[in-house]
Amino acid sequence: MKTQMDLNMQLTEHFTLKEMVQSGTAVKLGIENMPTEADVERLKALCVMVLEPLRCKFGAMRVTSGYRCQALNKAVGGVKNSQHTKGEAADVHCSSVEQALRMAYYVRDRLTFDQLLVERVMLDGCCWIHVSYVTETAERKNRKMLRFVTV
Repeated sequence: MKTQMDLNMQLTEHFTLKEMVQSGTAVKLGIENMPTEADVERLKALCVMVLEPLRCKFGAMRVTSGYRCQALNKAVGGVKNSQHTKGEAADVHCSSVEQALRMAYYVRDRLTFDQLLVERVMLDGCCWIHVSYVTETAERKNRKMLRFVTV
C-alpha cells in the first residue's frame, strides 16, 4: 500500500528519496511516482551498498532513473520485471565512456551488486551505468551480472 512519503527523507548521507524518485517523464505525463515503504527500504539498501560508496569515491553524480512505478516504467519502455519498479536499481549518467568504465570497475572490484551494465553511448560520448542491488535471502542472492555495451 502506498502512503505519502517525505521526499526530503535522507536514505544515506548524500542521497534523498526525492533524488531516487524524480522523473521528468513522470512530471510530463502526470504520473505519481511514489514508492511503497518496502520499495523505500530497498532504495535505501541500494544507496547504502552501492550508490553512496560511488558518490564518496567519484563525487557528484546524477541519478537519471531510480525508482519507477509500473506506469512510469511502461512509459519509458522498461522491461516488465524491471528492478527499478522494486527500488533495486538506478541509472547513473556518465559524461564519457572512460568515466563509466572507471565507475563500473570500482563497483565490480569493491562492492556487492546484482547487475552492473554500462549502457548506450550517445553521439556526444555520454552514457550511463545501470546498477542494481538485492537484499539477500536464502532464495535470492546478488548475481554480480556484468554487461558492458560501449557502442
